Order: sequence, then C-alpha cells, then structure tokens
Amino acid sequence: MRAALAIALLASTLIAQSTTTPPDRPSSARPAAAARRLSERNASRYDDTFRRYTKRYFGPGFDWRYFKAQGMAESGLDPNATSYVGARGVMQLMPTTYAAIASRRPDFGAINDPEWNIAAGIMHDRYLWKLWSASISERERPAFMFGSYNAGEGTIKRAQSTAQDVVGSAAEWAHIEQVAPQVPRWRYRETLGYVRKIERYYAEFGHRR
Repeated sequence: MRAALAIALLASTLIAQSTTTPPDRPSSARPAAAARRLSERNASRYDDTFRRYTKRYFGPGFDWRYFKAQGMAESGLDPNATSYVGARGVMQLMPTTYAAIASRRPDFGAINDPEWNIAAGIMHDRYLWKLWSASISERERPAFMFGSYNAGEGTIKRAQSTAQDVVGSAAEWAHIEQVAPQVPRWRYRETLGYVRKIERYYAEFGHRR
C-alpha cells in the first residue's frame, strides 16, 4: 500500500516537472532584442544603392554614408514607412515631391520601391546642396542641406535672415541653431533634432569602417 502510494506521488511529481514551462527571459527583453536584430540587419541594408546614387548625383568623392545616415533618421531604412503627413519610403518623400522628381526621370518606378525612393531623395539633396553652394562653405553645407530637406529651403532662409539680424552672421549652422526659437512658423525642434540625428548616425557608420 505504502509502496503504491510512493510510486503514485513520484509519478505525479515527474508529470508536473515535465509540464512546467521552462524559464525564459522576461517578455520585456524580447522587443529590445527584436529591435537590435533589425538594427543589425539595417547596418548594411541598401549600401550599394546609396553608393550608386551618391556617385551619380554627387560624384565619386562624396561620402555616401551621409545619405544612409539620412535614410536611418528618416525611416530606419524602412521602405514601407509612411509619416502622419503622407511622406513615404526610405527617404520619406512626399508624393508630390517624388512625382516632380520622377517627371524628369521616366526610368524611376514606384515611390515605395527602395531603389527609386533613395535615388529621388539623393537627387533632391543635390538640388539643395547646389542651392547653398554660393553662400555656405562645404564644411557647413551638409547641415543646411539636411535642414532644408526637413523644413524646406524657405524656412532655413528665414532663419538665416534672423541670424543675420541677431548674431551678425548666418554662414554656420550654429548661428541657425542659436536663433531658431525666434524664427516664426518653424517647428525648429524637429529640424534641429533631425540634423543632429543624421550626424550621430554618420559618426556611427564612420566608426564601423
């Protein structure tokens, strides 16, 4: 009787152990791990595309990692990203902007195709780069180019006028940052943060090579 009872108790213990869920990492760690894996995949995503169109529109001497950093800041390199205002793709282009660019390049495909979205974004950057070439040094020009991409060149020109009045100079991005809160009709925190984010990504990419 006692032997049978002991065997029954042992069997129930083994069954309980076999059906117990094994210990796992806290569920809160899973999203972080997934984000880390996505970031690692993005580390080399679309590199050939960024290289190709940087060379085409800016020449072989220009560092393509500037535009990859911009793509990371815009969308995390997500070709399906859509903003609350309707900007789309890796480079977060508005459909009207993309249509205007594609009208000059009939070989461009759909806005959500990452190759053409990246190409159009870099092509738009070239327009902004040339826009500032007469008044801004090459060292300062990336910040003006990216700031204009985010806020529009008209907004940055208004910021320049304010900087000229307040600081006495508008040739450096630091001057724009200094007067940004005084510039009307500008969501300046977004733009200044955007430029800084690109700079951080660019620095990270530089350290990886």
